[in-house]
Amino acid sequence: MQEINLIREFPGYDIKQNQALSTYTNTRVGGPADWIFWPRNLDELSEVTRYARNQALPITVLGNASNLIITNQGLRGLVIFLTRLTEVSVNENTVTAAAGAAIIDTAQVACEHDLAGLEWAAGIPGSVGGAVYMNAGAYGGQVDDCLLEAVVLTPEGALKTYSKQALDFGYRHSAVQGTGEIIVSATFQLVPDAKVNIAERMEDFNDRRASKQPLEYPSCGSVFKRPEGYFAGKLIMDAGLQGFQVGGAQVSTKHAGFIVNKGQATGSDYVAVIKHVQAVVHEQFLVDLEPEVRILGE
Repeated sequence: MQEINLIREFPGYDIKQNQALSTYTNTRVGGPADWIFWPRNLDELSEVTRYARNQALPITVLGNASNLIITNQGLRGLVIFLTRLTEVSVNENTVTAAAGAAIIDTAQVACEHDLAGLEWAAGIPGSVGGAVYMNAGAYGGQVDDCLLEAVVLTPEGALKTYSKQALDFGYRHSAVQGTGEIIVSATFQLVPDAKVNIAERMEDFNDRRASKQPLEYPSCGSVFKRPEGYFAGKLIMDAGLQGFQVGGAQVSTKHAGFIVNKGQATGSDYVAVIKHVQAVVHEQFLVDLEPEVRILGE
C-alpha cells in the first residue's frame, strides 16, 4: 500500500506536513499535525476532503483556532484551516460571510453598511464558521439571534443549506457538532441603524472587554460554560484559584474565567489547570464546571 502523501497528490495546494499547531493557535499551544491544509476555495476544500475520507484520514476543521486547546500529542490525519476563505458580502439587510472570515471583520462590514445585530461580536477573536459551530455569544447577543442560514459541505461532498431552525441552536451548541459537516458560509439577517450608533455600541463592548479580560496574554477565551444559577468566573475566584498555575498556564488574575499562557505553556499545562479548577470548584461548591473550550488531541 502506497504511503499517503498529500503534497504529492495535490501539487500547488497549500499543504504542510508534520507542523507544530502551536504556531497557528490563539493559545500558542499544540503538538504536531500530520498534515495541515489551507484551502483557497471550495473546490480545493471539496477535493482534498474527499480524498482524505477515501483514505480514511481523520479530518479536523479549524478557523482561527481561538476557543480550543490542542494537547502536546497534536492531531493525527488532516487539519484544515479555513482562514483563506474570507469573503464577506452584503445584500440589502443580510451579510454573508465565508467560514474563515473573522467574526470581528464581519461585524465591521455590517457596521459600515449601517446594519445592526452583530455588535456583540466586535471583539470575539474567532471565525464565522467557529462562531456558528458553537453558537458563540457575548454581552447579551449570540449567533442564533441573527443567523438566517448556513451552508455546509457534507461528508459526501455536497453543499447543503441549514435554516436557523434546522441548526437546533442551544447554549454553545449547534446541530453540526455531531454530523461531520464543514460550515463553509453563514448569512446573518440584520436590521438598519445609523453607523454612528452601531460603532458606539461596538466601542463600548470593546472597552468593557479590554478592561475586564486578559487580552495582553495568549488565551483560549472563556474556558467554562456558565453553570445554571452561577457565573464560572466568580466560582473560580471565590475558590481562591486566581493565579493558580501549572507550567506556563495560569488562571488569569484579571478574569478568573480565563486561562492565559504566561510563556512556554503546553496543552498539557492547560488541561492540568482545567482539571484542578474543576476539582476544587466541585469540592467547595458542589458545582460541575463544563468546558466551553474544545480540547483536541490524542
